[in-house]
Amino acid sequence: MERQFDIQVDKLKKKILKMCSLVDEQVEFAIKAVDNNDAELARLVIDRDVKVDKYDIKIEKICQKIFALNQPVAMDLRLIMSAITINTNLERIGDIAVNIAENFLILKSKPDFISRTKYLEMAKIVKDMIRNAIDSFIQNDAKLAQKVIQTDPIIDSYNVENHQILINIMKEDAKNIEQAVALIVISRQLERLGDHATNIAEDVFFIVEAQMIKHKYEKYILDDYSDDEDDDDEKITTKSQQ
Repeated sequence: MERQFDIQVDKLKKKILKMCSLVDEQVEFAIKAVDNNDAELARLVIDRDVKVDKYDIKIEKICQKIFALNQPVAMDLRLIMSAITINTNLERIGDIAVNIAENFLILKSKPDFISRTKYLEMAKIVKDMIRNAIDSFIQNDAKLAQKVIQTDPIIDSYNVENHQILINIMKEDAKNIEQAVALIVISRQLERLGDHATNIAEDVFFIVEAQMIKHKYEKYILDDYSDDEDDDDEKITTKSQQ
């Protein structure tokens, strides 16, 4: 007979997977709305945000119930702890998809100068990051999670590049200002999507490898992290106590 705890954990996983699917589709639709000049699709993204919020609340309640009625240990504990933060990141991804859709409605149509930016490259990479982060969770795949984490700096650099390109476009013609500002916001939102995909991947790495890698992923993934940094922290603490 299946334990009640296992039933609850299975229910939690299913809810997260449904949330993953919904959020992934929201991002896909938001980006497609910009690409296809589809205002109706943008409005659909905005309208469906209520559904994302409902899943957020359901998952949070399941996690609270599991903690209240059980004493999970080892990988089960890591899963439930990470489920809380993964759920938060998924909800924020859904919010960002709405922000992209809203800013597209400000644009009214895709400007010709969008081809001079890194928008298309960013959109493609971000969609891949989100799907890889979700797949890494489904498959308990730490290597796929690493791939997501290692991709994040590319998105950051594209966002910086976009910012400068769009400022130059505004300087060329004041008529471009409103649309260029909206694209700057969209570029920033794409960069934030990459951040949240990275956060999910970090949680997956924690679940599978039992190693917390937030803020110091180089130590575990890039082998470029020095323990001297921890030593410096210890020296500062010791000095302050003298």
